[in-house]
Amino acid sequence: MTSADVRCQSSTSAEQAGPLCRLVATRAELDIHLAIREAVFVREQAIFTGTDRDDHDDDPRTLHVLGFVGQEPAGAVRLYPIIGPGLWKGDRLAVLPQYRRQQLGGPLVRFAVRTAAERGGRQMQAYIQPPNVVFFQHLGWRPDGEVLQYCGRPHQRMLIDLGPWGRRG
Repeated sequence: MTSADVRCQSSTSAEQAGPLCRLVATRAELDIHLAIREAVFVREQAIFTGTDRDDHDDDPRTLHVLGFVGQEPAGAVRLYPIIGPGLWKGDRLAVLPQYRRQQLGGPLVRFAVRTAAERGGRQMQAYIQPPNVVFFQHLGWRPDGEVLQYCGRPHQRMLIDLGPWGRRG
């Protein structure tokens, strides 16, 4: 099974199947993905002014992911290859406030990691706000280097090796 359209967590019943994560497939879904990011990074956190879109959103190599709680789009993340063989970056992980207790963040991160691995990735990086470092460490990521400023906010570079993820179901 590939990560094209999978339940983010395994379960024995449909009600407990957990969030669904999948790659954006239509322009309408991309608009929803972008709206989720805007709600979190522009309106809620004020990290960006106006929009958080950048050149990566227009790059055909960038993969946009939506996370659903039930039938509702509730979260987003994007990933793309970066310079260097097998290197990927994950960023713009966003979960709408009303869904943050639904445990969607971890499934979105695992989906992005697995997707990069399935596409030949060997390592993935992300820049994480310090309050979220422990969460990423729990998912198998490790800090790399010192905390640095990104958009006027501290961020920690984190890495994960993708090899084992490419072999998991």
